[in-house]
Amino acid sequence: MPEGYFVAQSPTYGNFVWLRGFIKNGDPGATVENMKKYFRIYSLSLAAKPPEITFVNISGRYFNAIPPNDASFFDDVARVVREEPIDAVDPEIRGPLAAIGIRKDKSFAPDTRMQGILANAAAVGNATARAIVFDTRDPDAYIYPNSNWKMAFTGNDIKFSPVGVLNSDGRTLFYYGATGVSPAMTVKMVGIGSQYAMANRDATGKYFDSAKSYRLHLPPNIPAKDFWSVIVYDPQTRSLLQTDQQFPSAGNQKKGIVYNPDNSVDVFFGPVAPPGKEANWIQTISGKGWWTMLRLYGPLEPWFDKTWRPGEIEMIK
Repeated sequence: MPEGYFVAQSPTYGNFVWLRGFIKNGDPGATVENMKKYFRIYSLSLAAKPPEITFVNISGRYFNAIPPNDASFFDDVARVVREEPIDAVDPEIRGPLAAIGIRKDKSFAPDTRMQGILANAAAVGNATARAIVFDTRDPDAYIYPNSNWKMAFTGNDIKFSPVGVLNSDGRTLFYYGATGVSPAMTVKMVGIGSQYAMANRDATGKYFDSAKSYRLHLPPNIPAKDFWSVIVYDPQTRSLLQTDQQFPSAGNQKKGIVYNPDNSVDVFFGPVAPPGKEANWIQTISGKGWWTMLRLYGPLEPWFDKTWRPGEIEMIK
């Protein structure tokens, strides 16, 4: 992977913190050592004598970091409201939460009737969010006309208010499909930061068929100063698709990636690699849905002015 994810455990609270760093020349060693040397997390009351911090190697391990999609979601919300300062949640949100029994000054104990209401609400909310992420009808979510490539931020606005009006569907599209946000993800900074494009339909507009094979053509001179990658995700979890490949991705930092004579690249998706294309192949699972994201780090001007654009993903068999 072109990026490295590292986990540090707080000695004070036992909570885990995710750290994200960049890998140089395919080697995460320098990034890991830098984080271990300088990163610390502890209560301010311990600042005079900070405790040791534990770093956990999670490579190759399986664990669940997905927020619940059922009524237990509201238990997590209640915990946040209780444990965080009251101003962490604005009054506009505190009101509806209080109406269903989530308050900072009271325990959350829904009765049988309310439990049924919350279960239905979670199911409808989950289904609605999935529809927005994977079947949005908002034309502002698409990067190009007549294309299936979508941007992470509808209208390319990190505040989800491109004309001063909150686009709640645009906000859902991002936060249900991803987590964490930064202005660097949308601001035009040539050669700095990152840009993203995601797709879950092929060139004909159909959802990807997990039993079929596909090809993505990336034209010559992919506009990324630092690196580029194509990654496959699981639509159920919105996390990396778990396959026999340790990293379900292809990119210029993957050893053995093959470029075409004109400096373009073809990336292949499917349960089985096309003969001779193993180096550029990302495995999918028959019977299991998938979607993909193109990541550009250090994006260059041809990305922003759209003189370079990825091809539509085509079924090859």
